Amino acid sequence: MTAFFLERKVFTYFFTVLLFVGGVLSFFSLGQLEDPIFTVKKALIVTEYPGADPEEVELEVTDVIEKALTEITQLDNTYSWSRAGRSIIKVEIKQQFWSDVLPQVWDLVRKKIKDNAHKLPPGAGVPDIIDDFNFVYGFVLAVTGDGFSYRQLEDYADDIKKELEVVQGVARVDLWGVQPRVIYLDVPESQLAELGISPENIADTLQIQNRVVNAGWVDVVDRRLRFAPTGEFSHPEQIGELALNPRTPELVLSKGRPGSRSAAQAPVLGAQYRGAVGGTYAPSKGAQEATQIIRIRDLATVREGYQEPPPEIMRFNGKPALGIKIAGLDAFNVVDTGKALDARIQELLVDLPVGIELHKVAWQSRLVSEATNGFMVSLAQAVAIVLVVLIIPTGVRMGMIIGSMLVFIILGTFVGMAIMDTPLQRMSLGALIIAMGMMVDNSCFVADDIGIRIRRGQDRKKAATEAGNKRALPLLGATFIALMAFYPIFASDVDAGEYCRTLFTVVAIALTFSWFISMTLTPAMCVDLMPGPKPGEDPADPFDTAFFRRLRSLIELCIRNRWVTIAVLGGVLASALISYPNVRQMFFPFATRDQLKVDIWAPEGSRIQDVAALAVPIEEKLMADPRVVSVSTFVGNGPPRYYLPEDPENPNPSYAEIVANTLSYEVVNPLAADIEPWLNENIPVMTRVRLYDVG
Repeated sequence: MTAFFLERKVFTYFFTVLLFVGGVLSFFSLGQLEDPIFTVKKALIVTEYPGADPEEVELEVTDVIEKALTEITQLDNTYSWSRAGRSIIKVEIKQQFWSDVLPQVWDLVRKKIKDNAHKLPPGAGVPDIIDDFNFVYGFVLAVTGDGFSYRQLEDYADDIKKELEVVQGVARVDLWGVQPRVIYLDVPESQLAELGISPENIADTLQIQNRVVNAGWVDVVDRRLRFAPTGEFSHPEQIGELALNPRTPELVLSKGRPGSRSAAQAPVLGAQYRGAVGGTYAPSKGAQEATQIIRIRDLATVREGYQEPPPEIMRFNGKPALGIKIAGLDAFNVVDTGKALDARIQELLVDLPVGIELHKVAWQSRLVSEATNGFMVSLAQAVAIVLVVLIIPTGVRMGMIIGSMLVFIILGTFVGMAIMDTPLQRMSLGALIIAMGMMVDNSCFVADDIGIRIRRGQDRKKAATEAGNKRALPLLGATFIALMAFYPIFASDVDAGEYCRTLFTVVAIALTFSWFISMTLTPAMCVDLMPGPKPGEDPADPFDTAFFRRLRSLIELCIRNRWVTIAVLGGVLASALISYPNVRQMFFPFATRDQLKVDIWAPEGSRIQDVAALAVPIEEKLMADPRVVSVSTFVGNGPPRYYLPEDPENPNPSYAEIVANTLSYEVVNPLAADIEPWLNENIPVMTRVRLYDVG
């Protein structure tokens, strides 16, 4: 191989130019992500059972579903929470089932639950299976509206969502913290008891009015016409015109006809009954004339509002807010997605009224861009270190040859990553940095051997050919051994194997290409650039210099006193073994995110409004700290999964999480050390300060 490329110099350097251009183009074509594409093997099964206490939920709903799940062989673990009116079951699938088979597993879970749904008690809702945790909403916005009502804020947030959904590179956009809109019927319980009407009568009336039925058809000559009953509401107040019989729950309509469809044109999401003690009933004149007919407006006050209490609450810097969570496409460059979102947001801000503001809670593209820029800095530092380290003992030309080999090896690795569709992300960048120290080893051995042969007076081409032939198989074996050290990660079928598998593939590409470069381009450049024997240097022994003579003397001294040498090395080994237990062990380090999290757990059964109030002093404390840029609060549920290793908390009105954005990662640890004792002294419920993990 070496002789082939030496005899065809034009082809060799043309290949070098292609490698340089192809490597640069491949780098800019690679996808850029924060974390590797990873399959989250978890799902939530949420079943509503209104009116049931936790024990009834456990026995009648949770236990039934868990027994059905035990028939699934792919199941690993289940965790359940039975609360008043709600069952939550978290399902974990065995780690060896990756993205290629996981959809079939979720289909099996749905089938098993559907087959056992008839065992659930009357009144229990249909189990809702949530298995889309693979979506990482790396871009999270908070929408605030100073001087605007919640309804207006929701309308503007929904408009912004629709605009961002069509941005290139965006996979999904959802809102966080939206309050369900409902219609309230405020009815005094005393009047219901006096008339013999139950809340169920009113609920049945509304349900029948909303029911869609086939009203039939009629043949007219040669055409068949469908009956379409009317009676649809145009505003919530028309619900009050519905009539019912006080002695029977039979529906009597004052508008439309039985069986007609009723759906207000405004987005009414449901109706709720709420009793109020006291009050008297005075039937209207129309009701006195027809004592059998009572309209809902005679009993109840109909009003439009929002669900009380709200299921989720969001604040940004202490102001009420709505969240917009944006997930990017896996195959798209997240940095480009971030740029496209920034450009579209700037266009939208021009049309938004004064007071409506958009704030960034999490912005993945910035972190990915910083990581990529950090790798480029590491690459420049590595090249500089190689040049300095090699130039000092071997001279400028040797240092330039090996330094340029490092650049070409990395460019060739980019080409291999582009062919294998491996994006730049945490693991692949880490693999490149790990491999940098090994990339130049092959070229160093070959170049050093060629340099020695040339200084001894051997013909340049012959020296390069013999050095390449002599080193080819030993270096190939050493390269194979080095890359196989990473193979167990690739071969692992557990979560860590899926997350870290690009560590092996990138190292394998880099080291294999390193061996190829050392057999081809390195000998060619050594033949053209390597200096000959120096004046006064003995060609027979180029190592007969002051440096090598001192080194030889030191080695001979160690050999003569070999027992002392062995004892010293044994002592060093023993001290290492003794010190090892004191070394902190982490498979992954903490992430270098400039964010901090504070968890708040109030006693079970706490009202969500009280939990939100508990978060206020913590928000004020963080906002007063000059190291904090912004504070986002999520109450009643964990925040969107804006970071892959994060596992958001399940819906819980007793829980809140505060996310603080800081000036830089360097201030996160000191801030955590300062805020934790303050929380223990001033907040009467359980709190926890957390940093962001990796992996």
